[in-house]
Amino acid sequence: MFTVTTQNKSYSVEIAEEAVHVNGKTINWDLQWISDRKIHIIYDSKSIEAELLSIDRQTKTLNIKLGNKISSLQLKDRFDILLEQMGMNNMASQALKEIKAPMPGLILELKVKVGDEVKKGEVVLILEAMKMENILKSPGDGIVKAVKVSLNQSVEKNQVLIQF
Repeated sequence: MFTVTTQNKSYSVEIAEEAVHVNGKTINWDLQWISDRKIHIIYDSKSIEAELLSIDRQTKTLNIKLGNKISSLQLKDRFDILLEQMGMNNMASQALKEIKAPMPGLILELKVKVGDEVKKGEVVLILEAMKMENILKSPGDGIVKAVKVSLNQSVEKNQVLIQF
């Protein structure tokens, strides 16, 4: 399952063996590939040609041409949806400012202190949640300005842990 967002509307898409379901409704269409970037679609007695213009894999955005209209599609796979549900979808945009707790838990280890320079992917702390140790890594490069928690401290979801 994945979601597609275009023109501020989101659609839930699920692909089964022989059917495509959009928002729970089965879509019956006839697809014929014309080339590696073009496809001919017959849907609801209408003939449409779709062409892939560009892909931004980083942001999971497609620009396509449907007939004479250009549309931008934002895709989210099941992992993106799960991260969004856990409140972790915007950690990259917060990389230069702060790291927040993705879930309630207990601080088991602090790997950084004020003034430390951290690189993207470096372990900054270990958070125990639901009897599991969760390693939190720095989403970007920066210098630690403040550590807002201490060892064995309980934290809530979205609580600021480290500021850059």
